[in-house]
Amino acid sequence: MADLLNIGLSGLAASKNSLTVTGHNIANVSTPGFSRQETQNATRLPQFSGAGYVGSGVSTANIRRIASELLVSQLRSATSLDSQLANYRSQIEQIDSLLANSQTGITPGLQKFFSAVQVAAEDPGSVAGRQLLLSEAQGLAKRFNTVYEQLDKQNSFVNQQLVAVTDKVNRFAESIAQYNDAIALAKANGKEPNDLLDAREEVMRQLSQLVGINAVEQDDGAMNIFVGSGQPLVVGTTAAKLSATPSREDPSKFNVNFISGASTQDVTSLLTGSGGEIGGLLQFRAEVLDETYNSLGRLSIAIADRVNDQLGQGIDLRGQPGAELFRSVNDPLAARLRVLAQPANTGTGQLNLTITDSSQLTLSDYEFEVTATGYTVRRLSDQSAVSSGALPAIPGSITFDGVSLNLQSGTFNVGDQFTLQPTRRGATDIARQLDQADQLAFAGPGKGEATITNSGNGTLGPVKLTSGPSPIVISQLTGAAGFFGTGGINLTFDAGTNQLTLAGSGSGAGFVPGGATTTITPGQTNTLTVSDGTYTFEFTLSGVPQTADTFRLNFNANGVSNNLNGLELVGLQSKATIGVDPLAPNTTGASFTDGYGDLVERVGTLTSQARINNEASQIILKQAADNRDSLSAVNLDEEAANLVQFQQYYQAAAQLIQVARSTFDTLIGTFR
Repeated sequence: MADLLNIGLSGLAASKNSLTVTGHNIANVSTPGFSRQETQNATRLPQFSGAGYVGSGVSTANIRRIASELLVSQLRSATSLDSQLANYRSQIEQIDSLLANSQTGITPGLQKFFSAVQVAAEDPGSVAGRQLLLSEAQGLAKRFNTVYEQLDKQNSFVNQQLVAVTDKVNRFAESIAQYNDAIALAKANGKEPNDLLDAREEVMRQLSQLVGINAVEQDDGAMNIFVGSGQPLVVGTTAAKLSATPSREDPSKFNVNFISGASTQDVTSLLTGSGGEIGGLLQFRAEVLDETYNSLGRLSIAIADRVNDQLGQGIDLRGQPGAELFRSVNDPLAARLRVLAQPANTGTGQLNLTITDSSQLTLSDYEFEVTATGYTVRRLSDQSAVSSGALPAIPGSITFDGVSLNLQSGTFNVGDQFTLQPTRRGATDIARQLDQADQLAFAGPGKGEATITNSGNGTLGPVKLTSGPSPIVISQLTGAAGFFGTGGINLTFDAGTNQLTLAGSGSGAGFVPGGATTTITPGQTNTLTVSDGTYTFEFTLSGVPQTADTFRLNFNANGVSNNLNGLELVGLQSKATIGVDPLAPNTTGASFTDGYGDLVERVGTLTSQARINNEASQIILKQAADNRDSLSAVNLDEEAANLVQFQQYYQAAAQLIQVARSTFDTLIGTFR
């Protein structure tokens, strides 16, 4: 009877274990990362009798965790991808809304500014029109400033998030290392510590939300975690760390460092777009935020530079060269802030960066490095060397891509590096500085007229300055040595030869081409150019002049009733002034409006693509979660059925014990 009783007891114990595991499953139905478990039973060793082997009952051989490493790995990958794209999307949507919004975008400000220029140019003597222009210039500058401030806030948010997320990564890494230790000890008895494995897997899933990871299991059950290009974040029971600190190239941006022992490695480029929240933030900064900074900066620099330059080539109501409407793009403070010395530099060299041609500015930052043979300037967007050679004598300068790097003082040692940012701060540096409306130079510096005694009907068109310094120098245009001389430039026509002859007391200006004489076609509009190499003026002669008819070109001393320079300002709105290829200046480049439109369109396209990608990643994540849950998640209906089944098993085993007891009592009663 003892054998029958032991068999019943074994069945009772096995059923009890099954009931316990089922209850454990039901209790953890909502526990994140929990994988359902099941008991695996095996028969006990049978005993030999004369009639054969007699069974001795059942035992619980194993409590199995229902999980697939493949499905779990797919869920981690999908989680990492979705987190990256969700963070990228949330950030770029803010940029898209900022740039395209009519209240904060630049386009409405540009339109209002050039509308005010048009109004003022149509009536250059109107004080009201001039005041409106000053007001709209102030509004345009403020728009740039406001957008820059918002970009700065997003940059600060990215920095703060990188600090917070790397702290979380470190906590999760330490937790995984602790789980590795506990799991390795638990597996020493030859069985799987199911609940510890689930808990570690959930931590790994949460870690994958923060950073892209690769997991490799050791023989002892410990899980090694790698990030970036294979940097070991967790190896066995040892955890390394990530940290977010100001970049040495640009302290306004935080980089991510991998810290293992005493070794520190910058892994920012390795983690950019590699998955998780960190990958999304770094991808957004590299693809969108930095380029938006530079694109807005280039646009604001081009506007300030070209408007100031054009005003400098005109005459104001005081008869003086035009003053700058906006703060100079080469303001000493702005020029210094475009150069960032790296902390490891050993030299004392001082540099600044000035704009030489705003139309040739790119959207890239640069790196200036002192080498053993001289220097190298590298464009960071494509890592190409744009200038190199022997280091110039100090003070000296190096020109490239529309800028001049000026070596001002100090010493430059081999290995010294400087980050050059020609356009990054442009949108915050722009400001209206002119506050006197009568200093707006709408008049051109030249004028022309026909002598009233002429017998023909020849007429001169407006005398337009097409080339010259900005601001113009009045002493170079007037006086005995000036372009126009003391009495102006006289043009005399000869109907016999159809030639104009130039004469005057000026600096020797002549027709280009043609020198002192040039041939015209009477009855047509003839476009003529005079130049002394420094100043070039263009005008037209139409009608039919007669022999000895004369015309005079002179300096527009009063600057009244002349809006030539104002019209040139109006023309800047549609002129290609951004991104001009110096080798093909007439076929490349974009206007102010088109330049900003290109930025809005690019960000809008990236935003639309980000939405599509994120929606796709959400579907992939749901599929991965469903696949994992279909195998590992707790099904309450199934567990309820198991509960009834194992309860019946338990009752049957108990009944078997009752039978064994009754049989034993009967046997004992026989001998009484």
